[in-house]
Amino acid sequence: MSVDVPRRIVLLRHAKADWPQVADHERPLAERGRKDAPVAGDWLAAQGITPDLTLCSTAARTRETWKLVVHQLPQRPKTVYEKRIYDASPGELIAVINEISDEVKDLLIIGHNPGIQGLAEVLPGESQSGAAARMSQRGFPTSAMAVLTFNGSWKSLEPGAARLAEYWTPR
Repeated sequence: MSVDVPRRIVLLRHAKADWPQVADHERPLAERGRKDAPVAGDWLAAQGITPDLTLCSTAARTRETWKLVVHQLPQRPKTVYEKRIYDASPGELIAVINEISDEVKDLLIIGHNPGIQGLAEVLPGESQSGAAARMSQRGFPTSAMAVLTFNGSWKSLEPGAARLAEYWTPR
């Protein structure tokens, strides 16, 4: 696959988590999260977005979110549970993305705030799109998604290199 092909990155913040007396990494989804995650999967399917690869944080709430999202997709993409996504900064997330094979055209990352929102803000640089305005106004609540596009190899992805094509929230 040529490195000049258009690529797409979908950034998904995990669904709403519960706050039981467990370590943060082991927090499960709340009831609202279990309802919102399949809706997020429905939205992806309706947009015709089926990632070639999903990188999912190893946290319980992200794994549970992915399990509910993927059932709504027409096919299951390759999934890698990546511990570096948990508690990652935008720069750390970019470093993970830079390692992706150029055979991958569409990438989904399921992670946490503030890293996921930060990445959604720095990859497009300054944007005047309606999606950017909605994201700026609403923030990046649980189950929110940003869809970004860019041309080039994954190794070349850096702040300002992408365009924010879509922003979606379940509410």
